[in-house]
Amino acid sequence: MTENREQPALRVVLTDVDTRVVEAWRAAFADTPGIEIREGSILDEDVDAWVTPTNSQGRMDGGVDAVIKRHLGAGIQLRVQRAIRDRFAGTLPVGSAVCVPSGATVPRYLISTPTMVRSSQDVRDTLNVALACAAAFQAVHRRNRQVPGSIRSVALVGMGAQTGRLPARVCANLMWTGYTLFNEHRFEDDDQLRATITAQLDGIANAPAAERVRVVPPKGHSSRR
Repeated sequence: MTENREQPALRVVLTDVDTRVVEAWRAAFADTPGIEIREGSILDEDVDAWVTPTNSQGRMDGGVDAVIKRHLGAGIQLRVQRAIRDRFAGTLPVGSAVCVPSGATVPRYLISTPTMVRSSQDVRDTLNVALACAAAFQAVHRRNRQVPGSIRSVALVGMGAQTGRLPARVCANLMWTGYTLFNEHRFEDDDQLRATITAQLDGIANAPAAERVRVVPPKGHSSRR
């Protein structure tokens, strides 16, 4: 993990058609500056990248994935699955993400990050949403290192709150954890990201639903940007 000293400003939009998710975000992100929260479709967001929660095979056959596939065309799934094949031998682990050109003007990129291994998997008893959210933001870091300024704005939906059956408040708190990690750290290795989150959030299922957990770096790493 490296220090994030030159983090470019990133406009972050949280948008969902589910009122419960929107209200939960407003509670979880109440003291977090720079976040735009609104009720509505991600298709209406004029940003550089959309983040879609997917499955490990990149099959865009349900939930927000299917909505985005219908909007952008079948070619988007082919690009996502090609990226998964090239980088991950065909299976995208939870806690990783791929960023591909969308083929459209808005957004220019689609970031796919799995909240589940199989389509429609129940993720209520997992840390998958925190892992997926953090991985999506790390994909923004990677893309901007490759081509500075590529992604200056990004929109996300409520991860796992529909097909994953995750309660809205838990979804919001886990996404807050992923976003906070993005603001403070940059991981060069997905395995280290997964290990850090899993170790520190182990047992969170027994914590109060409204409790937010800030992940801190292992000893020897600075959390200052």
